[in-house]
Amino acid sequence: MELRIEMSGKAVEMARRQIEKRGTPGAAIRIGLRGGGCSGFSYVMEFSDAPAREKDRVFDFDGVRVIVDPKSLVMLNGTTLDYETSLMGHGFRFVNPNVKGSCGCGASIQF
Repeated sequence: MELRIEMSGKAVEMARRQIEKRGTPGAAIRIGLRGGGCSGFSYVMEFSDAPAREKDRVFDFDGVRVIVDPKSLVMLNGTTLDYETSLMGHGFRFVNPNVKGSCGCGASIQF
């Protein structure tokens, strides 16, 4: 079984805008998980100017490169990275079918 993530059209558009605004057209977005938080893990999303490491997976979404380390990819498999706009604010959102629970503030998750 091949491990995959997806990215919505709105997320691709907003990521591209932020990369252009940053002025680093060769940058990628690195996503993953970090241990911690009240439920066990929290999502990480950051720009990456460095090349992908040997075991990283690189996904290309209409020219937006997303890098995921192998350990995170196991828990992110099937996840869609979306971009949400609401009255409470706006930002990227991980829609992860593997999550078993989250804390009340939504900042950390458990598997």
